[in-house]
Amino acid sequence: MPDNELVRVIIVDDNSHTRQVIAELLKFDERIEIVGFAANGEESIRLALETKPDVAIMDINMPDMDGITATERIRKKVPFTRVVILTVQNDPNYMRRAMIAGATDFLSKPPNADDLITAILRAGQMAAEDRKKVASVLPAYNMDTAQAGSSPVLQKGKIITVYSPKGGVGCTTIATNVAIALKKADNKVLIVDGDLQFGDVAIFLNEQGRNSLYDLTRRAEELDPEIVEDVVTTHKTSGIQILACPPSPELAETITADQFKITLQFLQQIYNFVVVDTASYMTETVQAALEVSDYIILVTTQDIPALRSCSVFLSIANESKIIDRILFVLNRFDNRLKLTAETISERLHHPIICSIVLDERNIPYSVNRGTPIVIENPNLLVSRNFHNLVDQIYKRIQQDETTPEREVIGRK
Repeated sequence: MPDNELVRVIIVDDNSHTRQVIAELLKFDERIEIVGFAANGEESIRLALETKPDVAIMDINMPDMDGITATERIRKKVPFTRVVILTVQNDPNYMRRAMIAGATDFLSKPPNADDLITAILRAGQMAAEDRKKVASVLPAYNMDTAQAGSSPVLQKGKIITVYSPKGGVGCTTIATNVAIALKKADNKVLIVDGDLQFGDVAIFLNEQGRNSLYDLTRRAEELDPEIVEDVVTTHKTSGIQILACPPSPELAETITADQFKITLQFLQQIYNFVVVDTASYMTETVQAALEVSDYIILVTTQDIPALRSCSVFLSIANESKIIDRILFVLNRFDNRLKLTAETISERLHHPIICSIVLDERNIPYSVNRGTPIVIENPNLLVSRNFHNLVDQIYKRIQQDETTPEREVIGRK
């Protein structure tokens, strides 16, 4: 840890006397700050989410949830928090299970003060290094500015909405493949099915969850990370998370634009990337998604109706001051046609950043299998096109974030 930073610690034990003894051992070391106490596993998870400590001192034997399970859940929800296990058990199997769950150290109870402080400082150094790794990849959380006992200071992730004013141009194919291609390193990626009545995102990913976007929007004013975690579905192959559209059109009609907007803005606080697939018709919820988006992937094909619709939308975007957020993409590009990307860019007065080739055999096959093409066959040209699109997104983000004077207009 840097010399001027304290190691922030929570103490978890179902025995109040033990919690107090541990606190007494630590209170005279000026490098350590105790930021909270928990009496059981469930309480320790809530406390870790609230305080984002560097280190959790964890009892292994607790009645409601053992320390190994609590360790695993804390490490999943707050990955830079390190856990030091305390136990009266000397069973090597306990140690093995604790390490698999993500524990950093394993000490016998009652701990020797010097051993405990050494373990905490070592774990605190690891936590500091983990924070730097998380912060290096467009972090959703920036814990360096969080104060003891307070809620974390959140840095927003990026909302990327995939939209076309013309239906049938492949927005869902692009959204699902882009979301998976964005899942690099420790990125947290969520794909949201914003086609509320007839969305297909879950089908394209061959997943079926119990819950949907409706379960979040109806609680838009009281969301927290645990509620989100209970609602989303994790894609087994890629690790991205999915927020499916409501199961019926009737429920979809109950979602207001404000609820959708508030929900998306909350989600960008806990994910690095939120990819939103949308319907082609300009509903109030689609407008809400476009309004809060950091980037809008506008999709066209070489068909004249699609180009005309995009031309109209670009005019509206210019008037609405969101034109600077549009990333124009040409899908199903066929080099046998005379309309090239350069010609389209020139005629519509907006650059096309990426062309995705027409693949009449592999794309339909991957859609029917529910396996996006970047997973099904990553070496195909069309798969490389999707990765190129993601590279362009990263370049744009880097460009925007290294130009602090750039004014992002049209945002509320």
